[in-house]
Amino acid sequence: MEKAEKSAYRNSWIAEKLDRINFTMPKGKKEKVKEYAEKQGLSLNAYINLAIDERMEKDENSPPPG
Repeated sequence: MEKAEKSAYRNSWIAEKLDRINFTMPKGKKEKVKEYAEKQGLSLNAYINLAIDERMEKDENSPPPG
């Protein structure tokens, strides 16, 4: 499989299987989060997804505020 074919296949797979989200954070924070994730043996993407999942689970098991 040629490089262009591999790239097209990967892009097609990503479009079919994954959602993308774009968000911003203060300058310098991305690098700090990335370093922390790597210390945990995770990619930045995996770390952010794990953090979101843990927060959602915590919120689901907590009484609503107020």
